[in-house]
Amino acid sequence: MPYSKTSELPASVKNVLPAHAQDIYKEAFNSAYDEYKSESKRRGGADREETAHRVAWKAVKSKYHKGDDNKWHPN
Repeated sequence: MPYSKTSELPASVKNVLPAHAQDIYKEAFNSAYDEYKSESKRRGGADREETAHRVAWKAVKSKYHKGDDNKWHPN
């Protein structure tokens, strides 16, 4: 289900990512949720929500990296 605000994100996202990365995640998730509505657009039988979460993490990882301190930092 799409997220209207970052406070609705799963704990595994909002408890580890900085605020800007959470915004990226939310926007990417919502966009992918719409884009992959059709099952024919998804790979390997993944469901719509699972696909949207994968896309969202990929979007975050394109702008942030996990440092040696186990925290997320801008690239």
